[in-house]
Amino acid sequence: MRIIHLLFLVPLLLMGCQETAERADAYGHFEATETLISAEASGKLLLFDIEEGKKLELGQVVGLIDTMPLHLQLQQVKLRITALGWKTQSAKPQVEVLQKQKSNLLREEKRVEALLKDSAATQKQLDDIQGQIEVIDRQIKATESQTSTLNQGILAEVAPLQAQMDIINDQINRCFIKNPVEGTVLIKLAEPGEIAAMGKPLYTIAPLEEMELRAYVSGTQLPHLSLGQEVEVLVDQDEKTNRELKGEISWIASEAEFTPKTIQTKEERVNLVYAIKVRVVNDGRLKIGMPAEVNLGIPSLETSQKGGSDE
Repeated sequence: MRIIHLLFLVPLLLMGCQETAERADAYGHFEATETLISAEASGKLLLFDIEEGKKLELGQVVGLIDTMPLHLQLQQVKLRITALGWKTQSAKPQVEVLQKQKSNLLREEKRVEALLKDSAATQKQLDDIQGQIEVIDRQIKATESQTSTLNQGILAEVAPLQAQMDIINDQINRCFIKNPVEGTVLIKLAEPGEIAAMGKPLYTIAPLEEMELRAYVSGTQLPHLSLGQEVEVLVDQDEKTNRELKGEISWIASEAEFTPKTIQTKEERVNLVYAIKVRVVNDGRLKIGMPAEVNLGIPSLETSQKGGSDE
């Protein structure tokens, strides 16, 4: 009798194991959007407050490249602008001399006009004085115009120098290494004291508060999926049990691809699958590259087919 019971239980156990093994609908690995941060200036790395595993805020200053050469260039440009200011001229001294001459001629004009009334002077004398006054007026205008033109030419050199100052100030600002992405440092690629060149990689960072599980589904599963759909994600708890997490489908590929080598079996090498991404809140235990399984909550297609054939 015991033998009969054992023979009856063995198939049930095997079926139970098979159901557990087939519980997952898709398999994949966790990934995160990694950003490689590079230097935007060249020079000695004076400060670099970076440690792997350290969380950084957006805009946080984490390093400084030597700015002394740039500050010296900036000082040089400022001195050039100051020197140009000394080159400008003022028309005031020359105009004052001409104004003095004009003032004397105006007095002489009044005197000649009075003498002309008494017939003690000639009209030609008055015309000569008035002509001299007109010449002085033209000289005053010419002096002011020439001085203004000369100063405009000198001051025109200031604008390019000011633009050069803006460029240097921007270069100085880029010497301050500001973290552009909130996240956790994955890899540190430089040390204080090293010479940084523009474009040299400094560290890699990624936001780990939420992870994305990149998994692959078959063409028969694809019609049952939609963006925002909640699914069950299973990660290894220990050798026998899994830890269940909630996930949400955030992306579905529009084109099929061959099953990735990392998860394919010999029988699946020629199968076409579709990649999906499942967004999962990270409780601190999820790591990049960690394998996981996905339960899509789709009824087994084989069961449906068998049910249809039975009918």
